[in-house]
Amino acid sequence: MFSDILIQTKAISRHIEMLDALFKHATEGIVVVKKSGEIVMINPKAKELFGYTDQGLIGKRIETLIPQRFAKNHVHYRDEYLQYPKARSMGHSLDLFAKRSDGSEFPVEVSLSPFTTSDGEFVVSFIIDITERKNQENKIREANLEIQNLNTALEARVEQRTRELAQAVKRIEESQEEVIHALKKEKELNTMKSQFVNIASHEFRTPLATILSSASLIGRYATTEEQEKRQKHVDRIKSAVTNLTEILNDFLSIGKLEEGRIQCVPVLFELPYFCTNLIEQAQGLCKEGQKIHLSYSGPSQVWLDKQLLRNILFNLLSNAIKYSENSKPIFLNVLAQEEMISIEICDQGIGIPIADQVHVFDRFYRATNAGTVQGTGLGLNIVSSYVELMGGSISLSSEVGKGTKFYVNLPNMILETQNPE
Repeated sequence: MFSDILIQTKAISRHIEMLDALFKHATEGIVVVKKSGEIVMINPKAKELFGYTDQGLIGKRIETLIPQRFAKNHVHYRDEYLQYPKARSMGHSLDLFAKRSDGSEFPVEVSLSPFTTSDGEFVVSFIIDITERKNQENKIREANLEIQNLNTALEARVEQRTRELAQAVKRIEESQEEVIHALKKEKELNTMKSQFVNIASHEFRTPLATILSSASLIGRYATTEEQEKRQKHVDRIKSAVTNLTEILNDFLSIGKLEEGRIQCVPVLFELPYFCTNLIEQAQGLCKEGQKIHLSYSGPSQVWLDKQLLRNILFNLLSNAIKYSENSKPIFLNVLAQEEMISIEICDQGIGIPIADQVHVFDRFYRATNAGTVQGTGLGLNIVSSYVELMGGSISLSSEVGKGTKFYVNLPNMILETQNPE
């Protein structure tokens, strides 16, 4: 019996020695606290962590080891924990800090385990200093932040380079478009030059040949009886000179338009009187039996550029005369209104093929059925430019063999002139 007690005593003694060795040599700080919060035991590692002597903490409250800013709330958390004690980690992933004897702080991890003895309820706290781990985490965080900043900077540089590349590509494309446009313009210019040379050569050669021939023939008719023959050749010379003058005027007008030297200058004038005088001038160009008829309605006074209007109407009437047969009537219809002047020039001439109608206002373009009728292909282009200068519009309708109508609409500048604001 005594031997059994002795064996049990030795066994208990070994257990106590082992527990004491574990307590003393543990690599974690161990602090045992009463339910009331008083520290009753502390192992050497805990003393080392907190910087206290052997008896420096015994009997003090656990809040001694907690930073002041957390101590008040810790009492509440401790009381709450002791109502339902169980083994668990403390803080639930929150950053926990402990306070040394000198007041300095360090980060910790804390695990709690409750137990009960004959002396009452206790809680054992296992405390680990995680300063080094936090330092490593901070370094990793700083490294990640630096990497993130580098990535952000790199993305910004890539985006900037991408924008610069896009701009460079755009500039290259614009340059290519400019080159293509310039080449196209140069090609058009060369085509126009070629057309100009061909037309000028043909249009100048014919009247010059007529002048030369008639001038030579006049010298052969020396007697008074041959006056009629002489007059015939004089008339031919006058007609040829008129043609040359018209051609030169067309070329000069094109040059002035391109240089911006022609401006729209509206003046107040009597439009019916203007039209009557214009018809009298154009009547001299009419073929045998041709007559120009005027129809006018609306107020007589208008505000328009007289010179531009004369050039427009005279050109359209000349065309109507040239492309109509003998005895075919030509009509000039004018409707004057407060804001707009509407003009129609109608003939019963050869008409314009549908395929040609979209090109009639192009420079140097002549309809395919123009035949041997003299012309440079500039007249309608100039007319269109004059109409545009006056802020108006021009259009046409035509049928081959039945005639052509040109419609010109010009704004009456009276309101604009009276109210310049």
